Amino acid sequence: MLAKPSAILFDLDGTLLDTAADIALALSRAMADRGLPAPGVDAVRQMIGRGAPGLVDRASLALGLGLQDARKAELVEGFFHHYGRLQEVDECVAQPYDGAREALAALHAQCLPLAVVTNKQQRFARGLLDRLSLSPFLRLVVGGDTCERRKPDPQPLLWACAQLGVAAGQTLMVGDSVNDVAAARAAGMPVVCVPYGYNEGQDPRSLDCDALVENLIELPRLWAAQPA
Repeated sequence: MLAKPSAILFDLDGTLLDTAADIALALSRAMADRGLPAPGVDAVRQMIGRGAPGLVDRASLALGLGLQDARKAELVEGFFHHYGRLQEVDECVAQPYDGAREALAALHAQCLPLAVVTNKQQRFARGLLDRLSLSPFLRLVVGGDTCERRKPDPQPLLWACAQLGVAAGQTLMVGDSVNDVAAARAAGMPVVCVPYGYNEGQDPRSLDCDALVENLIELPRLWAAQPA
């Protein structure tokens, strides 16, 4: 059992939302603009986790493209363009995982401060959360461009705690990947994982987390027997 947290930080991609299809489509369009092949959705699922630069790096490596840094930077900008266009024209198909909306609503009703800490750019994260009507449950959205460093560095988690006015040791991180676990450990906070996320192609059940929940709606059970 975990102690009841003073606040909860959620990862976005692979934890709250299944975004792989949109990410794969934007990457495919960016690469097609430059006459390059693109990985399919299943391959992209294994590349998600370190923001757009990491995605482009992994796609380049997987396809054996040997791209130079300048070309990778062009692809990152192309990805941002196409990913933003998906939101602008309402072409996104991303949806919350089963139980995610209900979990956020239930935890919000308990007056727990909730935030998203993601490596996705903040504008894209906010756009998705607004589109899916999840923003009212959240006090804060920290993107990969909010702080100087991204997960697995603890900086965005600690910055979120400072903004929420809570101690890191009393804050729970919920994620699906080694990045989330590493960031939480470095920040000195407990971490719970879900088994259905991306985790860079590795089994999330192998993560060194404090607990694993099959569905986010199970989160309150982890501290239900603890005093308030």
